[in-house]
Amino acid sequence: MTAQPPDETGPMDDDWICARLGEDEPWILGAVNPPVFENSLFTFASATELGEAIKDEDERYVYWRGTNPTVDLAQRKLAALERAERAKCFASGMGAISATISSLVSAGDHVLVLGAVYGPTTQFLRYLEKFGVAHTHAGDLDACERAVTPATRLLYFESPSYMRYEIFDIPAVTRWAADHGLVTVMDNTWSTPIFQKPLTMGVDLVLHSLSKYAGGHSDLVGGVVAGPSRLIRPLALTEYQLYGAAMSPHDAAKVVKGLRTLPVRMSAHQERGLAVAAFLEGHPAVRRVNHPGLPSHPGHRLAARQMAGFSSLFSVELATESRAQVAAVVDELRHFRVGVSWGGFESLVNAPALTVEESVRVTMGVPVGLVRLSVGLEPAETLIKDLDGALQRITP
Repeated sequence: MTAQPPDETGPMDDDWICARLGEDEPWILGAVNPPVFENSLFTFASATELGEAIKDEDERYVYWRGTNPTVDLAQRKLAALERAERAKCFASGMGAISATISSLVSAGDHVLVLGAVYGPTTQFLRYLEKFGVAHTHAGDLDACERAVTPATRLLYFESPSYMRYEIFDIPAVTRWAADHGLVTVMDNTWSTPIFQKPLTMGVDLVLHSLSKYAGGHSDLVGGVVAGPSRLIRPLALTEYQLYGAAMSPHDAAKVVKGLRTLPVRMSAHQERGLAVAAFLEGHPAVRRVNHPGLPSHPGHRLAARQMAGFSSLFSVELATESRAQVAAVVDELRHFRVGVSWGGFESLVNAPALTVEESVRVTMGVPVGLVRLSVGLEPAETLIKDLDGALQRITP
């Protein structure tokens, strides 16, 4: 499909946003790659003009800590992709998560966490306990109903959820939260804005780790939060600057380049990921495949309604309770590298039972035999052959 520019009466085309939005600005001067503004500050004709700019440092170029033309270009593209009024890029995904949560709560407040979420997110919520912010984990909306209190201010969740890839009914979650006066924040890294747009389903703020699919080449660390100006602007003027998590213009330039190929890459990730998942679903050494793109997944029909596609990060539960056998499978793999993160060209494998503390694994509800796979852009046949050989290490 040929990307078309947006018109004033219809929605923007994601392909056009990724490839062209903001890249015809006068300061780009026709360059095929937008320039990287390396300067740490911008000067003004008078002290009065500087003073006025400082009051609006999120939108005026003053100092790197506020914004920068290269970073601003990445933010405009990401906001448009998520159908948001504004977006703010951070130096890491956790920078975006911690600043966003901090901007919404105060001492004495309570946060509800729906389903399994990224481990460091829970760690940050535990950190906030010393400042008088409590949190409760709930598995579904019924549990949320039992856990909500007059002090609850925020509902935080991921869909698909972390490690188990459960699907939540996003419109139902946001309606429930609105009925209770809660702000909703959702991590949308798994799907990217190409496959899912939570803000159009009532979510207030959406987060991404840009280190994953958005960047796409395992060469940057970054995060973003997108949503309405009424929530983004206070965060940008306060937590963003005080926490010192400003994105560098070099990383922003990598985000811009990554977004250019995001629609094509996500299509390829989906194709390869589903091929590998379908193979594993029928393998005798595998008890279960947690991939919402498979018809056998309990949340598949719901996912198909609220998502436009499926990425290639999923988990499998091996037919073993032996850590030694799990380690043998992981070590036997040759085309899946052992490592954290995901979303790049390379395929990766991670086994929580071998890499996280036992108490954390139990709290997460992750079986010993669970292995997370990130299917990259190598040929699916190569990856399937690799997995088939490694799974021979599972014995009765």
